[in-house]
Amino acid sequence: MLTKQHPYAGGGWRGDPASLDRLLTEFLERHQSLPDPAPQYEMNSVHGHPIAFRHRAGAGPQVLFIGGFRSAMSGIKARWLDFLAAAWGFGFTRFDPLGHGETGGDFLAGDISVWRDDALTMLDRVAQGQVILIGSSMGGWLMTLLALRRPERLAGLIGIASAPDFTQRIEAALTAERRAALARDGVFFRPSAYGAPDPISARLLASGRENLVLDRAHSLHVPVRLLHGTQDADVPYDCSLALAQSLTSPDLRILLLAGGDHRLSHSRDLVALAQTLAEFIVDIPQQT
Repeated sequence: MLTKQHPYAGGGWRGDPASLDRLLTEFLERHQSLPDPAPQYEMNSVHGHPIAFRHRAGAGPQVLFIGGFRSAMSGIKARWLDFLAAAWGFGFTRFDPLGHGETGGDFLAGDISVWRDDALTMLDRVAQGQVILIGSSMGGWLMTLLALRRPERLAGLIGIASAPDFTQRIEAALTAERRAALARDGVFFRPSAYGAPDPISARLLASGRENLVLDRAHSLHVPVRLLHGTQDADVPYDCSLALAQSLTSPDLRILLLAGGDHRLSHSRDLVALAQTLAEFIVDIPQQT
């Protein structure tokens, strides 16, 4: 664990649970009123649209957070990681891909390839040096795609309710009515427990088939942690088990959080995420 003497300990972590509890209490009391700085923008040179992001400079390994399908960098997990970055002193980048959050744009113009390339833009142009990738839900799929394309940049992977190849499950469950809508309109709308229905396009499904990661084995040279709730009604924890089976790493662990839902944003889940990240930061040598 981080200690007072550790170079990445920016003041919030002292290697004991009480200090983390104090940080979490402060965050939960303040996070809704904590102001976010205006986003910066970086151009995706492949697809030609600007990407909104926020970057916090820091020492040691950088952290790049990749959010989920229809999520935003203003979500509680992203803001908790930013809060930890300020307290512990590590560099942190969060962003919104095309059609999401402050990036905006046509959601239906996005797909797995476009969102992967947005994440690559952040990795290549904003994050510096060795990077810990943290992917939530669809972000767990995207972080895997980034890891396979930039293995030399990796310091570690942390998946949160990872949803690799989730478009395959959508396709497998298509009804005749939805297949007809895809053929007729190029899109159907799937009910969501989190708000407006999710638009599922034929383009999204096709790009999913082009970016599968569970269909073969992948060798990674960095530690991997996969956190998943046992009560995830949207992405069963079998998905993290399947991802673990497809990855060969010298240090891979799955952490099943009893009673955890898909968002994993309750206090105990945020603590588990912080503890996992702290372990990574301690084990990675300081960059010079």
